[in-house]
Amino acid sequence: MFWVFRLEGAAVKLLFILYTTGRCNLRCRYCGGSFDPKIVPWKIRYDLRLLEEVFREGDSIAFYGGEPLLNIPFIEEVVERFDAEHYVIQTNGLLLDRLPGKVLERMDTILVSIDGGRELTDKNRGKGVYDRVLREVREIRSRGFDGDVVARMTVTEDSDIFRDVRHLLDLGLFDHVHWQLSMIWVERDCWSDLWGWIDRSYKPGLDKLFEEWLMEIERGMIPGIAPFQGVLKRILHEGPHPPCGAGIDSFAVLTDGRVVACPIAVREKWAEIGRLGEISRSDLEGRKPVIMEPCKSCKYLKICGTRCLYAHIERLWGEEGMRATCECTRHLIDLVQGNLDRIKEAAAKSGYDLEDLTYPDFNNTVEIIP
Repeated sequence: MFWVFRLEGAAVKLLFILYTTGRCNLRCRYCGGSFDPKIVPWKIRYDLRLLEEVFREGDSIAFYGGEPLLNIPFIEEVVERFDAEHYVIQTNGLLLDRLPGKVLERMDTILVSIDGGRELTDKNRGKGVYDRVLREVREIRSRGFDGDVVARMTVTEDSDIFRDVRHLLDLGLFDHVHWQLSMIWVERDCWSDLWGWIDRSYKPGLDKLFEEWLMEIERGMIPGIAPFQGVLKRILHEGPHPPCGAGIDSFAVLTDGRVVACPIAVREKWAEIGRLGEISRSDLEGRKPVIMEPCKSCKYLKICGTRCLYAHIERLWGEEGMRATCECTRHLIDLVQGNLDRIKEAAAKSGYDLEDLTYPDFNNTVEIIP
């Protein structure tokens, strides 16, 4: 069950995350690959006219999977049919060259899965994936795409956050880099030294990355490190709980027409809101999840926003999982919040104000809190 209060007020802009298929053309080390077609069918099983019943002017659409580019005809149909304010796609990047020009030009943000350098990416995702992803990103750039390309990393025990983020930024192909910690989703024994990695690798790496971020801002550049920029935006303006907006202003539509609060909660009953054709716009607007402990009493709540709806409810690693992810989150927030004066000074040297450093401008599926 997904508990909500219903809030009265003005209509809100919504993000619809559309599964195009449950099938994937990769089977990454930290992921199960394709969904069971009995859970997430590999073909669309609803009429798009049903989506029109809940879609409104000003809403945005993101394509998701599986690998969304395995169903380009569906993407084309959606783009032709809906005048979304923003279009987004999360992809493994291997099929970007197949995107028709009329679709590519409508995209505002393309999030591409890549974990860092060649050795790490290929270890996690398959031999040759790193080179192919970079080739595909160069291809869409050569075709004139000048929108936001985000490198979306999955961080494992083999990751070095400073090394890997710097590598991706230095390629000059990506406007922003975001990462998600591969904790909770995988088996606990995938991390042989979880707390040692947090203390000796992740937190020092974040510190070093933050110092370089500040220095580059002083030189007149704004490195696109999404977690720093997103946390800054939440410090200034707060935002939804959780930061990704899951179940508040962001809803996933599965290939069978089920509408769920969170795109990864495809089996969980608490996430189910209804089915296209059976729910109305009013069933989606004004929702607010009930926040449980320990988040409810935490001083970081306004910024962290419970971090992740799925993890907040499922707690697959129990207390240790909460403690580990909270430790990483607190360190990130403390870095930004504890150095606001330094950020202001760095920005002022280059003629920026704090708003210039914030990201994203709209909910483009970057979750903000790793």
